[in-house]
Amino acid sequence: MSIDHPDRTSRLSAAERPKFLVSFEFFPPRTDAMEERFWESMGKLAPLHPRFVSVTYGAGGSTRERTLRMVSRIKAETGIDAAAHLTCVGASREEVDAVVRGYQAAGINRIVALRGDPAEGIGQPFTPHPAGYRNAADLVAGIRRIGAFDVSVAAYPEKHPQSPHWQADIDKLKAKLDAGATRSITQMFFDNDDYFRFVDRARAAGIAAPIVPGIQPIHSFRQISGFAARCGASIPSWVAERFDGLDDDPETHALVASAVAAEQVLELVDNGITEFHFYTLNRANLVLALARLLGARPN
Repeated sequence: MSIDHPDRTSRLSAAERPKFLVSFEFFPPRTDAMEERFWESMGKLAPLHPRFVSVTYGAGGSTRERTLRMVSRIKAETGIDAAAHLTCVGASREEVDAVVRGYQAAGINRIVALRGDPAEGIGQPFTPHPAGYRNAADLVAGIRRIGAFDVSVAAYPEKHPQSPHWQADIDKLKAKLDAGATRSITQMFFDNDDYFRFVDRARAAGIAAPIVPGIQPIHSFRQISGFAARCGASIPSWVAERFDGLDDDPETHALVASAVAAEQVLELVDNGITEFHFYTLNRANLVLALARLLGARPN
């Protein structure tokens, strides 16, 4: 999707204006009511023509069929490229390869490849399936052996919680990209300096592939702070202070959330970032506001 920011680019010619790309992440709905909200949100965001829309993959492949059903329907009904998430935890290579071939048969040519969290929970040691892929880089290589998929992988601006040090973290990212991934998408972060430092480390290590910032609008501070604690992402004290006392004031909470996300995105834009991946949590309003701030309009 091409987006022109009116405030920052109005003095530039059309050829000189930066082109912004966005992608949106959803999760498979578990109930009829959740599915209704899923398609309502999709209906609002699809007219913006994102680069792709991704659908997550439950722990241990628990949403395998729903993920395939949702990405197939998204592509068939909206014409938008859909990316299916895939993990290798708790599954053999044969089982994972069968899922990849199922995506291929359905016309899905984008995959977000992730190692996945252990069945015991985030933070527990990862043990590969005896007949499975060893890690995310091994998974990427397996996907590329099956077909010419566009593969995205994860990056961690604050370091993966299980990485012993930064060099190991950067080495793992490089291995995933060397195995055939096209880009990395970061885990959510709320301090842009963490992202900038991470990009500097990656470039210094010879990584040239895009490192797309993953942006999480704070629909619910209580919910997002819980997510952050479990996945090793920190929330700056100044962000927490802005939401203090707003649990029972949804209107003010929404206004503050819009302001916080807008500040983050525009600072990234001012530093040359032209591609964003938005974690929607199947909600469209805040993401729509951010896209409109960047100048996006439905076609």
